Amino acid sequence: MDEGDGRGERGAGAEGLAALSRLLTWTSPAFPIGAFAYSHGLESAIAEGRVRDGEALYRWIETLLVHGSGWNDLVFLAQAHRLRGPEAGSPWADLAALARASAGSAERRRETLDLGRAFAEAAAPWGQEPEGEAVAYPVVLGALAAREGVPLWPALLAFAHAFAANLVSVAVRLVPLGQREGVRVMRRLEPIFEAVAQSAAVSTLDDLGSAAILSDIAALRHETLQPRLFLT
Repeated sequence: MDEGDGRGERGAGAEGLAALSRLLTWTSPAFPIGAFAYSHGLESAIAEGRVRDGEALYRWIETLLVHGSGWNDLVFLAQAHRLRGPEAGSPWADLAALARASAGSAERRRETLDLGRAFAEAAAPWGQEPEGEAVAYPVVLGALAAREGVPLWPALLAFAHAFAANLVSVAVRLVPLGQREGVRVMRRLEPIFEAVAQSAAVSTLDDLGSAAILSDIAALRHETLQPRLFLT
């Protein structure tokens, strides 16, 4: 291999690592979007005794990612990645409106819009422009990832992982589950992350849909849950 080829490969690798670094930053628990304050209705499920151990938590999160709100978020992220942002015009406006309308409860809507707004503000160093109207979190993240050269499949995988990690953190604190059991749940979910990322990467808006009824009910009941520690 000549020197020119070597430089070319190192350059391509550096671009990939830079994209990975951005993605890790955006989906890190330390990224200031306040995700730790939202339980996505899981607090109600724990209070009602539906989630009491690692097995129940695994099944809860798996269902959300494969059949529920987690899956819909991945579909929205994929479509936003293809559109790349507001410059897409009407398709972007329609996608943003559909994502808002797809929230199954007032708290779910508040969660995704609050996180989307916070993400846009925190991502300002990457040139993220705040939207005039609130945009759902996966939509904002997907568009920024595309503009910053982050490929779709890793973006989907990272989003699914962050979605699950936040819910595991909720259970660790509330069940209480224990950190080692939380890690076991994340380990078991690894093939789920890969499967849903692969499926969402080739999805269209026709693939939207949720059958996670108990999660939706838990989100609704959380609106009147007392006492409670999380916003949703």
